Amino acid sequence: MQPQLSYLDRPATSSTVPSATARIVSRAAEGDQQAWDQLVERYSRLLWAVARAHRLNTVDAADVVQTSWVRLIEHLPEIRNPDGVGAWLATTARRECLRVLRGATRCQPSDQIENVAVERGSADPGELDAALLTTERDTALHRAFSRLPARDQALLRLLTADPSPSYQEIGAALGMPIGSIGPNRVRSLERLRRELRRTGVLTDVATEARP
Repeated sequence: MQPQLSYLDRPATSSTVPSATARIVSRAAEGDQQAWDQLVERYSRLLWAVARAHRLNTVDAADVVQTSWVRLIEHLPEIRNPDGVGAWLATTARRECLRVLRGATRCQPSDQIENVAVERGSADPGELDAALLTTERDTALHRAFSRLPARDQALLRLLTADPSPSYQEIGAALGMPIGSIGPNRVRSLERLRRELRRTGVLTDVATEARP
């Protein structure tokens, strides 16, 4: 059986003109600090999104992000397919997340619903009511989301990351075939809608949206 090539080992496309990403990776491999800074700026949010998708706390997520960059530094001179660097980073981050989760004695939720702090007498009653309703709805949404299967949560977190990762990067982050991301997205959103209907949140939102 032929060994499977990683995203960085696969030969680049037949085009003789290197892409912008390829040029940045090549310069970074040669020690160009500005090129490295561009890579960090371009892919840091992706790495954080992968860590959050695995529900790591802030400290563990930061460790995963840092370790992923260290792994890239170690492999930069070996890169044959620089256009796959985003997917490679996503795969590396996923493996680091699984390592952290295996070694953790307990996993704390990474998302916290912030309480609305209103100073006494400083808010209009109507504004206070609206803020409380929004907080209540957000809390219900968070609870509905938390009842989804872990894979649904991870997929939806990555799909809503900013900037949005490519399907190749999402597939690498979750170990999911690219062709199944779209159908899984539809099913995940439908399960979330069912949870929201069951709790009455979706009905409330639809009612508020009517003219």
